[in-house]
Amino acid sequence: MTTLRPESIPHQYVDRETNTVATETLIADALINQLYSRGRENPSLLFKAATSKRMSAVLGFLNFDLPLNGHHWNNAKRLKCMGLNLDECLDSPASLDTARKIFERRIRYWQCRPMPEAEDRIVSPADARMIVGSLDRHDSLFLKEKFFTFDELIGTDEPIWREAFSGGDFAVFRLTPDKYHYNHVPVSGRVEAIYEIDGCCHSCNPGAVVSLVTPYSKNRRVVTVIDTDVHGGTRIGLVAMIEIVAMMIGDIVQCYSAHAYDDPIVILPGMFLERGCPKSLYRPGSSIDVLIFQKDRVAFSVDILANMLRRDVSSRYSRHFQSPLVETDVKVRSEIGRRVAE
Repeated sequence: MTTLRPESIPHQYVDRETNTVATETLIADALINQLYSRGRENPSLLFKAATSKRMSAVLGFLNFDLPLNGHHWNNAKRLKCMGLNLDECLDSPASLDTARKIFERRIRYWQCRPMPEAEDRIVSPADARMIVGSLDRHDSLFLKEKFFTFDELIGTDEPIWREAFSGGDFAVFRLTPDKYHYNHVPVSGRVEAIYEIDGCCHSCNPGAVVSLVTPYSKNRRVVTVIDTDVHGGTRIGLVAMIEIVAMMIGDIVQCYSAHAYDDPIVILPGMFLERGCPKSLYRPGSSIDVLIFQKDRVAFSVDILANMLRRDVSSRYSRHFQSPLVETDVKVRSEIGRRVAE
């Protein structure tokens, strides 16, 4: 029996807007899969160096900070090849003259990323490809800690939050390098805690994810716990939003803005955050958001649940885990779930 190499298996997802299957072009796919296939069993110096914060910063500079060709038509051609909708951009295409500026671009989200008006809706924190799951071992969505170990992800020094979210539900959002990389607040509520956990900078390439055990709980990340059971809140209990760096991500900048991108401020405990507003910015590369919800407080959108079980989609997650596990491509501020009726 012939064993397929990870890079020979296409990774597909479902485009939510068209309900069509699309194939993802994975950057440096063969190199990353080779690095992780060797690093899983016996981490080499090269593997350790490649996933270190220092090397990630260097790779980020080489890939994102060196100027582009300088000719406007070359810049415009690059933007077009990336499939970006220039009409969405708040800044002129001519000003996006480095890969970093393209990566950190701002968009007219209030026009091009509409948000449901109903207050009981949870919205996507990012333009991303997402899956959902459960922390309850008796739930059909339990993923057997394939992407993260919950205690490690939330922080072993924070037992109060581990207890609060025990048996709850989660959603994972994978941002690819071409995506808009501002994170937005998925719910309305008061910040109960915000803290950073140190770690590595592992790739979020699907091949790397399935090769490395629970990679998301090993990377550097910022955890924000929001209490939504307050005046003006979404009223779905506590929600943990975890922003996770990946290879070539230099930083996670907290820059909450109540209106557009005006007057960004650092997030602190006690602040009230409005659903749909910009919260933070990844600098730069691919990255991951994870939302954790308390048990029996959220019902995920039906189409996202149905897409995960599709057997006509070639997902590397499905092939590795021996069961359907398909991502849905979602837009920031679009509905991903709603409050469970009390």
